[in-house]
Amino acid sequence: MTDLTEPHVRAERRAVPTAPFAELLEIERLDENTFRGCCHAGAPMRAFGGHVAAQALVAAGRTCEDERPVHSLHGYFLLPGTPGHPIDYLVERVREGLSYTTRRVTALQRGNEIFTLSVSFKHPEPAADRQRRIPPLPHPESLPNAVALLPEEVRRGFAASGGFRDLDLRFVPADTPGLPPAVPGLLQQFVWMRTASPLPDGDPLLHAGALAYLSDLTLASTVGLDVQSNFFQRTEPPRLLMASLDHAMWFHRPFRADEWLLFAQRSPSSSDGRGLALGEFYNLDGRLVASAVQEALVRDPS
Repeated sequence: MTDLTEPHVRAERRAVPTAPFAELLEIERLDENTFRGCCHAGAPMRAFGGHVAAQALVAAGRTCEDERPVHSLHGYFLLPGTPGHPIDYLVERVREGLSYTTRRVTALQRGNEIFTLSVSFKHPEPAADRQRRIPPLPHPESLPNAVALLPEEVRRGFAASGGFRDLDLRFVPADTPGLPPAVPGLLQQFVWMRTASPLPDGDPLLHAGALAYLSDLTLASTVGLDVQSNFFQRTEPPRLLMASLDHAMWFHRPFRADEWLLFAQRSPSSSDGRGLALGEFYNLDGRLVASAVQEALVRDPS
């Protein structure tokens, strides 16, 4: 089996011209602290929250003169955004510390605040290194591409909306040997993912934005797996009304979003019309590179 961590394989993949995924993170700078973007639909008539969060993160990072890497973000989805309409990202420069930089971003559409984001950046520093081990799961290349298996009409809809393009998602079957044992009340799913097109070298912020986008593809769905399958695997109409309420991420170690990352997701609780999901990203070397937590609205429309 080819080891995608080998330098020559990485170099060959990056030699391919950058394809449209990077375009999803492009934002226009209007002034020193204001940026404008446009996001595609995630659900009918609603902008994809991961796209909004990713662009807000990129806006915050573009105001950090010394390009400190992002280490955490916390966002709240306030109102559904309208796909295809401009979104202005207003960045507030909260703090310029010796080690840490803090930004607050407000996403405005048609005069309404639809999303707020707090982001913290920091200088790297030497420290002790400890992490949880990656589960011993199949290599992603041995699993089918979930996006390619979607019905033709769904893929045509993606193309028309300009969204969910250049994605490579490989779901690990629930009966795969090596999966953590089932625990009563705990739902889990494991997905290998990456952008299907290479991202530019030398811009860690763009990779962080891409990971913010990727993290919102499947995390919320984890809370409803006892009722319905993930969107990318579902063949029947949805039985639950679901929407992201908030989203948080912590970036632990350097990574590339255009190389395979295992997203290990679990949901320990659902109540009061809300479900909690937690996720960890591992690269092929088994390094824990990022963590994500999300609360989602979960309702039975019947």
